[in-house]
Amino acid sequence: MEGTMKVSYKMLCDGDVYNEVQLTEILQNEKVAKAIKSEFAKGLRNIALSASENIKIEISTDKEIFEFEAEKKDFADLIELAEEDARAHKRIKKGCNGVEVIDFETL
Repeated sequence: MEGTMKVSYKMLCDGDVYNEVQLTEILQNEKVAKAIKSEFAKGLRNIALSASENIKIEISTDKEIFEFEAEKKDFADLIELAEEDARAHKRIKKGCNGVEVIDFETL
């Protein structure tokens, strides 16, 4: 395996948020329904909100994505290489000491 690949990762911190909510749950919330109706159905009466599919909405901490290049032969060590890159660029701070590899693509 010769060549390189571009690796994308983000830092994992203690205060990160991740939650999944069903769209039907959101539409059943009175405040959300009222806001949607007042924005998109002004002046109309007897409006019902519904979702045709079981859709999940992700609520998560917005993170910056970092990239580096690695050799294809180092594929098995991508997490370690991402941690080394984070240390080299002083991205590891108090409460942020892990990495999550998001994507990699061959160049």
